[in-house]
Amino acid sequence: MSAIPPPASQNSSSSASGFHDFLPVMAKKLGGEGLIGELCNGFSLLMDGEKGVITFDSLKKNSALLGLQDLTDDDLRSMMKEGDFDGDGALNQMEFCVLMFRLSPELMEASRFLLEEAFELEFEGFH
Repeated sequence: MSAIPPPASQNSSSSASGFHDFLPVMAKKLGGEGLIGELCNGFSLLMDGEKGVITFDSLKKNSALLGLQDLTDDDLRSMMKEGDFDGDGALNQMEFCVLMFRLSPELMEASRFLLEEAFELEFEGFH
């Protein structure tokens, strides 16, 4: 996994810090299962090995492994806050994967399209 998107406030296809949203490219190349596998690998690289979740400290310590050494503490805290759905101050694997999709505008649009298509197929006979 080559990079994690910056917090949504900074997200674009290419931010000032030089980030490029690689998730859509990875999704096309690896397919759905392959992308999820890579996200799981990214989670494993960033997590606190003793706690089994990503903490602020583990994110800060390991972020350089994914090319994120230039992110500020505020950027990292913002990522943690945005992804922490259960409010425990850490990211579990599901929260991390959801956050990565949310921070990728192109994948979010593709996901919305696929969801709409699935609903249309599922409820085709209902009006």
